[in-house]
Amino acid sequence: MNRRRALTFAGVGALAAVAGGTLAWQRYAPGAAGDKAVNILFAQRLAALDGTEQALSQWQGRPLVVNFWATWCAPCVDEMPELDALQAELKDTAQFIGIGIDSAANMKRFVEKVAVRYPLLVAGNVGTELARELGNTSGGLPFTVVIDEKGALIHQYAGRIHVDTLRSVVRGA
Repeated sequence: MNRRRALTFAGVGALAAVAGGTLAWQRYAPGAAGDKAVNILFAQRLAALDGTEQALSQWQGRPLVVNFWATWCAPCVDEMPELDALQAELKDTAQFIGIGIDSAANMKRFVEKVAVRYPLLVAGNVGTELARELGNTSGGLPFTVVIDEKGALIHQYAGRIHVDTLRSVVRGA
């Protein structure tokens, strides 16, 4: 009888684990985003750290890596040097931009400590909505998307990026 009870509990536990995993995946996995989301992104004008307004449409027509980040987000801060190095490596292939869900003052202080050579744009809460439109259903950071030269969203990353994967996706764009 004890063996039967143990097997029953194990079976119920396994079902609960599968159900929990499925719910977590549905909640935190990037959602589908289409042409409308990319058009919304390219319609934006955001301030650069020097205060100039930048039209995101200026980067249409070539592969674009858009990283949503914040200075208070530890994984965001951790991946910035890798993104910067990858932008330098792929500068003839793709353009990287960082959209800060943060204040300009915080972002300026950050780049005094960590060199970032690609454009950083200040979006504040607007950036959260942009990321959501592009498939960030959980609202977590960092969130990175890759858009090909035709304007199609070809890849989404929720959480810290994997540089080798991102490199492969960009080179294939």
